[in-house]
Amino acid sequence: MDTDEIVSRCIGFDWDDGNLRKNWEKHGVSAAECEQVFFNHPLVTSPDIGHSSYEARFYTLGKSDSGKHLFIVFTVRNNLIRIISARGMNSKERGVYKHHEKNT
Repeated sequence: MDTDEIVSRCIGFDWDDGNLRKNWEKHGVSAAECEQVFFNHPLVTSPDIGHSSYEARFYTLGKSDSGKHLFIVFTVRNNLIRIISARGMNSKERGVYKHHEKNT
């Protein structure tokens, strides 16, 4: 199953209070912004193989409704997206995302 299919099968979000606080306090990213990314296009998602020893992790590049470009690390548990980390994209990630924007 490819990553787009994994995400499309999800029915909601599962939040950990610690990750909610960390994403806001450290990176200024709210839960709402994270969730918005999964409904906006393009959504560029790939497996995070280097951090998947315990469970499959993924990262995605996307935009919030306000246009904030975000890099999100997540896993899927019981068809729910569980966000582990979220921050603004760095310049390299933004370049990858812009490439996908032009080609969709």
